[in-house]
Amino acid sequence: MQKLIDFSVQTCPMPQEQAKNIAGFFTPKEFAKNDLLVKEGRVCNEYYFLNEGFARAFIYDLERNDITTAFYAPNNVVCKLYSFFKRIPSKENIQALTNCTVWFHTFDELQQVFHSMLLFREFGRTILINEYAKGKISIRRKKKPSLVNHYFFRSRINNGDMYVSPYVRPS
Repeated sequence: MQKLIDFSVQTCPMPQEQAKNIAGFFTPKEFAKNDLLVKEGRVCNEYYFLNEGFARAFIYDLERNDITTAFYAPNNVVCKLYSFFKRIPSKENIQALTNCTVWFHTFDELQQVFHSMLLFREFGRTILINEYAKGKISIRRKKKPSLVNHYFFRSRINNGDMYVSPYVRPS
């Protein structure tokens, strides 16, 4: 539980006693390697703090190949937040890559704590903001051209080709 307490203090600065109160609302749970924490097509009903182990999020392409969309390491929130808060089926799966131990609470439990403990509401809001920011950074990285493409386009321009990349200014 100490990792969850430390995470609480790092996420939303607060006294240790209040962090212990927040951690007290979570319940321990274990997942075996390959278990699904979240299943595509089902509403994500549990909010996890990954204490030990590793997990990944993935989707299936049109040919049913799985495509990893995220990795989760210890001391991180593991949840499909959009599904969790909007109460709609998840479009992704989250799978344990190793045996995992988590601290969790359900949607209904979270709602009760949000309404009864102001600091917990602030803690949750900070996590949402951080997850939103991580998502935006990830999207930006995917839009940014790779160095290989950058140098490939630059060499084409320098060799007299007429192709001009929007990412590179001719020298």
